[in-house]
Amino acid sequence: MSDIIRIDDTNIVSILNSPGGLDIGKPFSRQIYLISASIAGSYYVENIYDLLDEIQIGSKLSFIREPDNQHDELAIIVKDQYANKLGYVPRNKNPILARLLDAGKLIYGTVKAINNDDSYINIEMEIFMDD
Repeated sequence: MSDIIRIDDTNIVSILNSPGGLDIGKPFSRQIYLISASIAGSYYVENIYDLLDEIQIGSKLSFIREPDNQHDELAIIVKDQYANKLGYVPRNKNPILARLLDAGKLIYGTVKAINNDDSYINIEMEIFMDD
């Protein structure tokens, strides 16, 4: 009996949204395009150049709220398909997205473009919501 997983409001969203999580279709769900943005702070990610080798156009991105962030209480971490941190949703784009995530909505992104040189990294993404 110790192998029973309890599903409740605190973990079902994390199970559904986690890499390798359950891939369950939802009846009558649809993908809603929200905005485009560039990932902020990628330059400061320690192993970003190694991670860029794994990222492709169209790769799925997940978003994790970071309400205890000392610089922005609405901060949203952007992670790749392997749960590696790539940076953040830009501060000027995150107020509505943060509130949607806090309400349990499924918000995710896809990589639209990658521009990389030795002094500047720009990962463009499109952000969607399933509803």
